Amino acid sequence: MIEDWPATPDEAVALQLRMAPLVDPRPPAGFAPRTAAGLDVAYDEDRLAAAVVVLDIASLETVDQVVVPGVTDFPYVPGLFAFRELPALLGALERLTTSPDLLICDGQGVAHPRRFGLASHLGVVTGLPSIGVAKTPMGHYDPPGPERGDWTELTDGGDVVGRALRTQREIKPLFVSIGHRIDLDTACAQVLRLAPKYRQPETTRRADHLCREALVLDR
Repeated sequence: MIEDWPATPDEAVALQLRMAPLVDPRPPAGFAPRTAAGLDVAYDEDRLAAAVVVLDIASLETVDQVVVPGVTDFPYVPGLFAFRELPALLGALERLTTSPDLLICDGQGVAHPRRFGLASHLGVVTGLPSIGVAKTPMGHYDPPGPERGDWTELTDGGDVVGRALRTQREIKPLFVSIGHRIDLDTACAQVLRLAPKYRQPETTRRADHLCREALVLDR
């Protein structure tokens, strides 16, 4: 599905519309992930660094990590971030020595105008269960209660597309949505499990640090 990569925003939108029906909102039978990979991309103008960090979910120890430098020539268009980031992220995933059970993306899943954000795109292309965990919402929500684990529905056009999830007491919520091969209850439970101390899951925190550090060292 990566061979005919769109060259224009119109082609990218058309591909999202074709692929969105492939999203499966159900986890695999007996789904009990032991490892989770955080994926993030840092930019310096047209240069980028794509990082994947795999954690043992029970201990939160890092078991594998890869960072891939690259460039992007796809324009910055809201809703089309996957087309700037996906090729480099797939390259990083291919270089891992382990195969993660779950992907945690710093971006949207089905909480997206065409129900096909970065987490959904990655999930469908790789076949792995994936979750979108975003810092800003694509949709409408009421603030959840103040306690860790409180949540409210995130809606768009009358559809429930995710949840505003409080990962730490009285800290701004994150916006969790299904990527692929997972349900919303399971997605939120995994995000909370991966975020015992901070707002962001440890997967995202470590991937963010790795890709930013790589850009600085590559200057």
